[in-house]
Amino acid sequence: MLTFAEAARRPVAEVGAETHRLAALEAPPRGLLIPAAFEEAYYRGVNLPETLGRLFVGVNPARIDEDALEPLCAQAQLLVRTSALMDDAVQLLYRALGNAGLSMGEVQARRPDGPWSEVAPRVTPPGTAALHAVKRLWARDWDLESVLERLDTSGGVGLEARPTLLLAGPGSAATP
Repeated sequence: MLTFAEAARRPVAEVGAETHRLAALEAPPRGLLIPAAFEEAYYRGVNLPETLGRLFVGVNPARIDEDALEPLCAQAQLLVRTSALMDDAVQLLYRALGNAGLSMGEVQARRPDGPWSEVAPRVTPPGTAALHAVKRLWARDWDLESVLERLDTSGGVGLEARPTLLLAGPGSAATP
């Protein structure tokens, strides 16, 4: 987990342009950046790449049947939301939430420069609600529109892990 100042020392391609903009503010919002490696470790730790690969094995990018694809996307989203994060990773996230002042109150999870957010309206220690918001955000990568876009652009359903922003309250997302 990275503070905005720490993240700003990393390349924009790694942490997102918005993260650099947030770090450059005179008074950055309370928040932190979850590096893409954290999401990658989650996927690998619960064997999601292989499980999701088997789930979508019958999808032909040249002849997409949206009616058949939609329930697969729903299953993939359920897998991402309900798979267990390793205990060490959970504790790391909870400590980072506390250090960033995000273990109480409302927390917003979203991708840097991304269109969606997931809100945990009442986070209390240790921060389980924030963790669930992060997993709901990650599950959005498996909605029908996102999967269709990947099929159209890359010919497959796979995706690369990306960083995630956690910000205090919904108004904290504003960037200059």
